[in-house]
Amino acid sequence: MSSQLPLRFGVNMFVPGSLHEWRAKCRRAEELGFDVVGVADHLGFPAPFPSLVLAAEATERIRLTTFVLNTPFYNAALLARDVASTDQFVDGRLELGLGAGYVKAEFDTAEIPFPSGGKRVQQLERTVTTLRGLFDDPAYQPRPARPSGPPLLIAGWGDRLLRVAATHADIIAFPGGWADATGDALHLAGSAQMDERITYVRGLLGDRADSVELNLLIQQVIPPSDGASLPDRFAPVPPDAEHSPDEVPSVLAGTPADMAQQIKERRERYGFTYFTIMEYNMENFAPVIAALR
Repeated sequence: MSSQLPLRFGVNMFVPGSLHEWRAKCRRAEELGFDVVGVADHLGFPAPFPSLVLAAEATERIRLTTFVLNTPFYNAALLARDVASTDQFVDGRLELGLGAGYVKAEFDTAEIPFPSGGKRVQQLERTVTTLRGLFDDPAYQPRPARPSGPPLLIAGWGDRLLRVAATHADIIAFPGGWADATGDALHLAGSAQMDERITYVRGLLGDRADSVELNLLIQQVIPPSDGASLPDRFAPVPPDAEHSPDEVPSVLAGTPADMAQQIKERRERYGFTYFTIMEYNMENFAPVIAALR
């Protein structure tokens, strides 16, 4: 797979704050050694594109990503304009992350229809093909000029979405599990489920396997002081399993040295080379980056 690619580490920001606080958080992420700052796309959180432009002003090298856009919220042509403008303003540091959307309550709040999962995946694929076509138009072209647009990350878990990702994405992101029908609870995948998903994607990628980057969203970082149990908001898989992080690829536990070893194991076993953690784990994870480098 892509295990020969260099390791990269991202942090997904979603806690609102003042302009000063936002700039300080982004600078802190860069100081701690993170390679990518991401902004989630959920109602009640900061809007992704202006947040990333401000992050670029506050930092020097770190890359910037929408992790991930709720694609059914967007008109593809208007989205192409936002992507191209943002990429220009951040000097080509943008990585475009797309997802199919999964929280029905957000669609209801926005008064946007919530289609079936299959239809949302179809809309995501139509959006990707529309974006790629528009990025070849000088009026929509990102900077530096890239006819295919910024690197494309597609995140998901199900067969249909992963087929789209294997066809179009430069980066395939795995959330570490799947949400329930309402999007309120996340079922964390165990090692067997992750093995099956990776095998499925490997078969789809074919000759592209060595060039496509695989991302894993780390759902929890558990230092020794917090014990070894998962928070109650995570539903174990299978349902009668214990809340133990030992066999959950999207959870890291132990000392920084322990977690660094777990990162190496996930790279070797699954081919993950790009790991994203949540903002609330940023400081806890920083020593892991230092240990690996």
